[in-house]
Amino acid sequence: MNRALQRQPGVGYVFVEPKTARSRRTVYLAAGTVTALREHHRRQVEDQLAAGPDWNNTGLVFASPVGRPVDGTWTTKWFHRALDQAALPRIRIHELRHTAATHLLNRGVHPKVVQELLGHSTISLTLDTYSHVAPALHAEVANHMQTLFGAT
Repeated sequence: MNRALQRQPGVGYVFVEPKTARSRRTVYLAAGTVTALREHHRRQVEDQLAAGPDWNNTGLVFASPVGRPVDGTWTTKWFHRALDQAALPRIRIHELRHTAATHLLNRGVHPKVVQELLGHSTISLTLDTYSHVAPALHAEVANHMQTLFGAT
């Protein structure tokens, strides 16, 4: 499905069209992520059976125990609880996106691929946002050049 969930003041959560054509994209998932999503789906089917006729079939991957959208404040609360239990510093959920992009760039993933994954409209937006990664990439280029031309 190609839809976005948006919280509108005075209305609550509503499904809307994605913001841009770039918002409609295929995102490839790691095998471990697919396994975790299958397990999550199994638990969600149990929630659906437990809710019976109270289940709201919205088709959401992440929903409340009765199938409704999960409120962002609730998500943040549980995310912070998990960080506290893991003795990790509190961050905003959105920072996970930045962390993932930074790690991908540091691991040599082409910036164009990172741009498409993030849904950025231009490569320059991605490169400008993650310019802090550039020094490490420059150092890696020096290492590649040394390997290419051999020790002097």
